[in-house]
Amino acid sequence: MEGNFSKHLWDGELMDRCGLEEQVMMTKSIKLTNFFMENRKVALAFSGGTDSSLLLSYGKQANCDIRPYFVKAAFQPEFELDDAKRLCEELGIGLSVIELDIFTCEEVIKNPRNRCYFCKQQIFSNLIERAKKDGYSTIIDGTNASDDSADRPGMLALKELSVFSPLKECGISKDEVRALSRQAGLFTADKPSYACLATRIPTGTKITGIALEAAENSEKRLLELGFSNLRVRVLGSMAKLQVPKEQFDEAIGMNDQIVDALSEYFTDVVLDLKPR
Repeated sequence: MEGNFSKHLWDGELMDRCGLEEQVMMTKSIKLTNFFMENRKVALAFSGGTDSSLLLSYGKQANCDIRPYFVKAAFQPEFELDDAKRLCEELGIGLSVIELDIFTCEEVIKNPRNRCYFCKQQIFSNLIERAKKDGYSTIIDGTNASDDSADRPGMLALKELSVFSPLKECGISKDEVRALSRQAGLFTADKPSYACLATRIPTGTKITGIALEAAENSEKRLLELGFSNLRVRVLGSMAKLQVPKEQFDEAIGMNDQIVDALSEYFTDVVLDLKPR
């Protein structure tokens, strides 16, 4: 793709003209390109988010045989699949969708503190099985250098399953992912990070399809009202709305509209005074 740093792999003159920050990012870009030059056939756990989208773009540009797999479960909102399909279409790459009934995994549905570990085990075990049938033995994901493994039990599952994380291995942070995505012209460059819908349910509370549907549809309706980067936490029959501080006044002023939008799913709606 035009504009990506990797097209200047060995352009020393360009490196000399760049500032230190640009040189550091260019070096990391080269490392990422080299990863795909050395690993010519990979299966990508593709979420449609910023991180995995950059990997798909680099793999495509390096003429790597990269196949994206989207695991569709109840924890992923529909717009994520829509974004995944859109990017694959723009890059001219076919998308493989794997349907997963996450409710068959009792360890996940019980929603313990390490729920993400069991969830990643389910998702990537299914992905790995499908990828191997398709002839892919190297599996990669979009974990980046800003992701803290101490706070993410799911990363332990990835390690146990021998999943590679090229962005993390190349030292590419979230901000650098976004910068490189802009260079590559990806529409996902400034896409907000989106945690799975299971995070809307308090730890220790059993996850149900009804609760997930309430969270997804409520957030969708609030986005349609003009809010952004928000969360709707499900506390039984009450919704706790979390928005950035700059949207507080708007949320208070649109109180009636918000309550009306969420009334199908919740009897009470509160605004978290801690800004998102």
